[in-house]
Amino acid sequence: MRFSSLAPVLPALLLGGCAVPIVSESELESESARQFQEMRAQMPASTDVRTRAYINCVSSAIVQQLEKPYVDEDWEVEVFESEDINAFAMPGGRIGVFTGLLAVAENQDQLAAVIGHEVAHVTQQHSLKRVNREMTTRAGVIAGTAVLGGGYGVGDVLSMGAQLGLSLPFSRGNEIEADTVGLNYMAAAGFNPAESIQLWKNMGRKNKLGPPQFLSTHPSGDNRIQELIQQLPQALTIYNAAQAAGRKPACQK
Repeated sequence: MRFSSLAPVLPALLLGGCAVPIVSESELESESARQFQEMRAQMPASTDVRTRAYINCVSSAIVQQLEKPYVDEDWEVEVFESEDINAFAMPGGRIGVFTGLLAVAENQDQLAAVIGHEVAHVTQQHSLKRVNREMTTRAGVIAGTAVLGGGYGVGDVLSMGAQLGLSLPFSRGNEIEADTVGLNYMAAAGFNPAESIQLWKNMGRKNKLGPPQFLSTHPSGDNRIQELIQQLPQALTIYNAAQAAGRKPACQK
């Protein structure tokens, strides 16, 4: 699941005489916090103590391997009671997992593969880069319209920003980068990266008609498996070092 709307409270940067909204990381984090709380208010949270502890255990192990400043953030984890196969991470340190994901992520290593990938979107600032790219592109179009007497102003550009938010799909390049970075995160935490292959086989069996919503822009299952296989040697080296250092998660499903 992705989220809609970025509050039109963004600063303007003058560029060529036109007001171009530039979204800062802190502003995106603030909007993410608002939407995360809104989602919590609208969707039922899992009341299964064991499931919540399990997902928190995996998430915590991943977060401990992040680079600064992300490792120092106070990450929030919510478990939503839903049959949807879904998970997400948001700027500012927020992770959401739908219980339906556990139908395909059959063990802690497979769950770590998903959480590592989603967290990597945050650490690589994919949402921030995407929103600013879209805002800049669209502002150019609006500026041209204004010159022709269209009457658009800063408020119109900012209002358009409210429709960009976090709902746009990530690019294929973003997805591949998140795969690579996420695989290294899970390996560094002591989760077996080879289980990411089985995860995608499970996804393929579960979703004969196509990937679940949160994977709709990802590479196809077969292509992804081949790409992950190419990344495994490096990830396994990281995993072996983590095991030798005593990082051996024991999260109980």
